[in-house]
Amino acid sequence: MGFSFRKRGATEEISPVSISSDEVADATGAEALDTLKHFEEQHKLDPNLPIQELNDVDAVLATGNVEKGVEIETTLVEEDSPYPEVRAAVRNYDVDLPANTIRAWVIGLILCTVGSAVNMLFSLKNPTIQITTYVIQLVSYPIGLGWDLIFPDRQFSIAGVKFNFKPGKFNFKEHVVIVVMSNAAYGGGFLYATDVLIAQQVFYKQHFGWGFQLLFAITTLCTGYGLAGLGRRFLVWPAAMIWPSDLVNASLFYALHDHSATDPSQANGWKVSRYRWFLYVFCGGFVWYWFPGWIFQGLSYFTFICWAAPKNVVINKLFGGLHGYGLLPATLDWTVISGYALSPLIPPFYAVANTVAGVIIFFIVLSMGLHFSGHWYADYFVVQSSSAFDNTGAVYDVSKILNSDLTFDEEKYHSYSPLFLSTQFAITYGLSFAAVAAVIVHVALYHGKQIISQLKLARKQSDDIHMKLMQKYRDAEDWWYLALFAIMIGLSFAVCTAWPTGFPAWAYVVCILIPLVWTIPIGIIQAIANIQLGLNVVTEFIIGYMLPGHPLAMMMFKNYGYICMSQALYFSQDLKLGHYMKVPPRLMFWSQLVASVWSAIVQIAVMNWALGTIPNICADDQVDSYTCPNGRVFYTASIIWGAIGPRRMFSGDALYASLQWFWLVGAITPVITWFVARRAPKSMFGFARSINMPLIFGGSGLIPPATSYTYLCWGAVGMLFNYYIKRRWNGWWLQYNYITSAALDCGLAISTIIIFFTLYLTSAQLPKWYGNYDVFDTLDQTGMAIKSFVAEGETFGPTTWP
Repeated sequence: MGFSFRKRGATEEISPVSISSDEVADATGAEALDTLKHFEEQHKLDPNLPIQELNDVDAVLATGNVEKGVEIETTLVEEDSPYPEVRAAVRNYDVDLPANTIRAWVIGLILCTVGSAVNMLFSLKNPTIQITTYVIQLVSYPIGLGWDLIFPDRQFSIAGVKFNFKPGKFNFKEHVVIVVMSNAAYGGGFLYATDVLIAQQVFYKQHFGWGFQLLFAITTLCTGYGLAGLGRRFLVWPAAMIWPSDLVNASLFYALHDHSATDPSQANGWKVSRYRWFLYVFCGGFVWYWFPGWIFQGLSYFTFICWAAPKNVVINKLFGGLHGYGLLPATLDWTVISGYALSPLIPPFYAVANTVAGVIIFFIVLSMGLHFSGHWYADYFVVQSSSAFDNTGAVYDVSKILNSDLTFDEEKYHSYSPLFLSTQFAITYGLSFAAVAAVIVHVALYHGKQIISQLKLARKQSDDIHMKLMQKYRDAEDWWYLALFAIMIGLSFAVCTAWPTGFPAWAYVVCILIPLVWTIPIGIIQAIANIQLGLNVVTEFIIGYMLPGHPLAMMMFKNYGYICMSQALYFSQDLKLGHYMKVPPRLMFWSQLVASVWSAIVQIAVMNWALGTIPNICADDQVDSYTCPNGRVFYTASIIWGAIGPRRMFSGDALYASLQWFWLVGAITPVITWFVARRAPKSMFGFARSINMPLIFGGSGLIPPATSYTYLCWGAVGMLFNYYIKRRWNGWWLQYNYITSAALDCGLAISTIIIFFTLYLTSAQLPKWYGNYDVFDTLDQTGMAIKSFVAEGETFGPTTWP
């Protein structure tokens, strides 16, 4: 995998020497061959680099053809990105346009405020709705154009300060700043720290005040930002870190601001502009979602075999999409396809293939062997559920193991039941162990030399045109990010120790080591494959062993350990977007930082307003369905992992102790694939270098609540576009694939928002017919595809347990 291969030398005083043109040509040719040699060494195992380009480099190096070497070096390094997807989506030149404008800041902060408030409020409601950054990208465009109709292009001066409300037409760099601010504010939907605060305040009856809440929220966001800045030499500047989702955003920015027609010779004969194609697909997606979203909801989980045999247990286990294996994946709902793993048009084919391979190997083949053999008492559960169960097959009732003060009572626990998981859920824990081990080993083997190189080169690398173009702008200094990170660490210590959280300072030190260790490895995988591996299971696992019986400490540990890394990668992704769109780095720093702090303030204010104003909020029977579903799930998880703890589930004679072997499997398998890739014959090299064990183990990490059915639907569409169409009509794919993805996501998002506010919030009734009611009366949809049930008063499982 390649990051960088040349270091710019410092300017030196030299004496003029007479050099012939032949000597200049020889020197240029030798430099080109040397550059290509480094390029080949660092990109040899890069699955995103087309194999033909690598073969061309190998051929030049083998023959020593200087003229051809100069040509290839110029094409791959000097003039553009070495990756065709980046070349198609991102311009290889910069345009001098104002970005740090009043227009961008005002629109950005307004949308940041509105989006943060709406997402926070409706995160307390079930069902919920979210304003995504695609919606902001779409909505901010007409707002920017409307601004131009209102304000004059005229310079004002107040107290010697000159400013202009409209410094030219609304441009794509301002548009990028607006979207980056929104993504920094609520790229993950809403502030994750509020789940901890709601669980603490509503369920544990602890309220530490606004100071604690604000500091906890701000440190969660901004610690991640400091990490992102410090890691940008590894995750942002290298050309190999392509961040595929940024290519979708870039394509949409250019489409909205440039309506020119497409060159038919570059798009398999198509000449419709990408802007017009976006409108066509957007309108089609908007209209179509009314069918699976309201008119015929059976189109979402189109499990017609289950409709034909709704009460057959085996059929519903095998073909059910919600609680079964989903062996015939078919859906006409973009929500099902992209709802968890995001759009399948974005990840490269090898990432889709590795993820689907993991689903088939572990969640179908291995899972079927375990489930149908009754292992882990599987006969008493559905194949998949995100719930935990007791020894009667009912959902685990955490209230039965708590004292009146909501603390864990071990005697009640032993008189009640051990905790059981569905087969898929249990496998998920094993794969999470394997993935976090595999990603460290994989990155060390495949990318270790490049990481060391990046430490030395810093911003002097020049492995593609975009890095060279960005060097005209003053960089946000490393010490800015380091100072921010240090301040956030200090404030985090204050949050943990100044209030009675039960979270000791030494535990926070262990906690912050997790994102420090895993942000770069997981970020590299996400940057090349568009799939993020999660640390949520690992953080629960570690704190459960370190501080058993401390649920609030568990929630805070998970928030700082996992969410800091997740936020760091959100910020890194946006820094790369600014890099592609040539937005000055210092403007990126301040826009992301201001938006993050302001969003935290807004969301904490909205949360406190809702908790103090909405009657009976967070109760199961709240009249307007403000039941706090996310906070409730977080509370339950805190009891299970903070009170019962992983020791009682994964250690010694515990039921799921065998899953600990996945740590070893995850650490060993990348070594095997690395040796295979290095020794593979040329005919098999392309396949061998594409095997990615972290993706095989962790690409399907959203199961549950995602299902094997949704991942198989996602994989089928991804393979159609990124394998078949890409190879059959490559020109069309390069011009229209990413804009198609953006249009489908935007059409779905706008349609979902309108349906939610006009129909669900008004308590409108679904059309009453077979496609909205009878199709859901199957054992799979009702969660009753279970082989065995216990009689009243009886239990199953062990008689004693840890």
